[in-house]
Amino acid sequence: MAPSNTTSTDGGSTPERTQDPDGTDGTPAHRTGKPPRPGTHPVDELLPPVKLFSTGLQHVAAMYAGVVAPPLIVGAGVGLSPAELALLISASLFTAGLATLLQTLGIWKIGARLPFVNGVSFAGVAPMIAIAKGSIEKTGGPKEALPVIFGAVIVAGLLCFLAAPYFCKLIRFFPPVVQGTVITLIGVSLLPVAVNWARGGSPGAPGYGSMRAVGLAAITLVAVVLCNRLLRGFWQQLSLLIGLAFGTLIAFPLGLADFGAVKDAKVFSLPSPFHFGAPVFDAAAIVSMCIVMVVAMTESTADMLALGRIVDREADEPTLAAGLRADGLATALSPVFNGFAASAFAQNIGLVALTKIRSRFVVAAGGGILVLLGLFPVLGSVVSLVPQPVLGGAGIVLFGTVAASGIRTLAEAGMESGSNTILVSVSLGVGIVPIAAPTFYDSFPEAARTLLHSGISAGCVVAVLLNLLFHHVGAARRSRPGQGSDATVPAAPTAPAVPSVPSMPTGPTVPTATPS
Repeated sequence: MAPSNTTSTDGGSTPERTQDPDGTDGTPAHRTGKPPRPGTHPVDELLPPVKLFSTGLQHVAAMYAGVVAPPLIVGAGVGLSPAELALLISASLFTAGLATLLQTLGIWKIGARLPFVNGVSFAGVAPMIAIAKGSIEKTGGPKEALPVIFGAVIVAGLLCFLAAPYFCKLIRFFPPVVQGTVITLIGVSLLPVAVNWARGGSPGAPGYGSMRAVGLAAITLVAVVLCNRLLRGFWQQLSLLIGLAFGTLIAFPLGLADFGAVKDAKVFSLPSPFHFGAPVFDAAAIVSMCIVMVVAMTESTADMLALGRIVDREADEPTLAAGLRADGLATALSPVFNGFAASAFAQNIGLVALTKIRSRFVVAAGGGILVLLGLFPVLGSVVSLVPQPVLGGAGIVLFGTVAASGIRTLAEAGMESGSNTILVSVSLGVGIVPIAAPTFYDSFPEAARTLLHSGISAGCVVAVLLNLLFHHVGAARRSRPGQGSDATVPAAPTAPAVPSVPSMPTGPTVPTATPS
């Protein structure tokens, strides 16, 4: 029997839980943890080993630069040696892999069980550097800074884990018009990252912004587009990986790639728990990282809602709560292995939309590959051969796909309403401010900057508040298509059809009654 919708108290609709296909209990199939059966949802499909590995590797290639960048920045800010910096990067890869496995496979009520990639959160980079600077000023040594950061991250992760079942209830304030706005903002906010990669990744790097770098990004972009247009089936789904490999091969004669990192990398490195010392719990640092965690929870919620629409599996309250618990638990455990806060990686959502491969086991395979890269630094150095301009060319396709998914959601939400138009335009405008003017909020208090410097978080908060204003407050709280609820306006009732009187061969004519 098809699932029915139960109207919620705010006029929306909440999907009713259906019985598991095997008829054994009332738990949805994707939350049982059982092996996928024939005919199950594509999210639960287990692909053949070769396809599983290759598509999982594609996810790793899409996220690798995002995983290693935060430890590079924080490690440099703390003043670590090259060897210690390499250890920090390996730890970030290892913990990102564990977090992704927890998110995709799940245990108990932990893990969204969606093709959802977790990695080191960029939102915490600036606050962690600020914490490190404050610690160095107090203690006079850089080595004491990391334990303070790790202590704050542990507490922030526990906060996320405990708050998950309450935070997920915000889903009622995320109707399609809000979801579409946030998804669009995710894509638009990531596009500047791709553009910076296309120029060379770091403004201080040799050849940054040169024609060679931009040309290589353009070649990769064209390769991905042509592969997507000309190839079919499995090979079309690998269009991003093929484009990355082609761009990397072109980079060698251009002098934009080298094997230096591979030569210097260790073959095997086992994570050493609390390598930099036992965690230190500083009140000011904890408050700062807890604010960061709230921002990360907002972004993860938006990402799960976006991914749910892309894979055609609604991210309901239990799914959001389980996903946020995975974020919290992974964040709390990461410092044990010298890692940082874990949260969603939106660029991989674009890869799911681009390849149409919705299996969570593909992303789980990517998580396994990340764990191996953390244990075998030499393998990670091979992946790092992909130059930043090549990632930039592919990133334009990936992040543009996310934005396109958001626009499609907005089209379904119904933009003919004036209130919806205002909601989308103001939210997008606020979200684009830190992209167009990165220093716009520099004079604001630090807590406000943490939220406002993230265009996704700022735009999401504004969209939710405007949705409350237009569709939930006072007389404005009415059921309209695509607005504060998913309920539709019922069509005007029509007069019931008068049954026809069968013709009789003989007999008197039956008089027709005139309706009053």
